[in-house]
Amino acid sequence: QVQLVESGGGLVQAGGSLRLSCAASGRTFSNYAMGWFRQAPGKERDFVAAISWNGRSTLYADSVKGRFTISRDNAKNTVTLQMNSLKPEDTAVYYCAAGGLFTTSRRYAYWGQGTQVTVSS
Repeated sequence: QVQLVESGGGLVQAGGSLRLSCAASGRTFSNYAMGWFRQAPGKERDFVAAISWNGRSTLYADSVKGRFTISRDNAKNTVTLQMNSLKPEDTAVYYCAAGGLFTTSRRYAYWGQGTQVTVSS
């Protein structure tokens, strides 16, 4: 089992920045690729970004490329998502997940409880 706890969400104006963090505990964190997904009301859970177990490979959704950066610190068992130039359409609950380096949610075995990000126009 891997337990994941997200933090750092909140309310920000369009054009602003937020930094999300995900703290992991349980099984060896460095065994897993990590991903961030988001879900807006009435919509499906969408892929945002993912990072390989060693941090050398990353994947991003087209909608966030150039604005969001995913990183990890295996010594601290954390993964972060730096979000810049935020847009109202980035508003969603953001979830941290552990699994393989994939863009589909079903390939991730462990999930956090989510953190709300709201971007006002």
